[in-house]
Amino acid sequence: MTRVQLRYQLLKPLDEALMKSINRAHAIYGIEQIKVQPSLDEILVEYDASRLSIDKVENNLHRAGIPAARITAPANTPPPATA
Repeated sequence: MTRVQLRYQLLKPLDEALMKSINRAHAIYGIEQIKVQPSLDEILVEYDASRLSIDKVENNLHRAGIPAARITAPANTPPPATA
């Protein structure tokens, strides 16, 4: 098993219906865990990369009713140093 974590920005405010969708998504094959971040506008998805690709994770999230966009760069990352 290869566990990978991805961060997603929620595209709508967290409400009761969205929380239910997140809870149901825990049952998706290959998704190990979904954590709502303290800011309440992001989720952290941990999945088994030997079972799912990034595209399949995203498709499954959208199919489960979770409007989210992957965050590709870590927050507050400084630009690379140049010589």
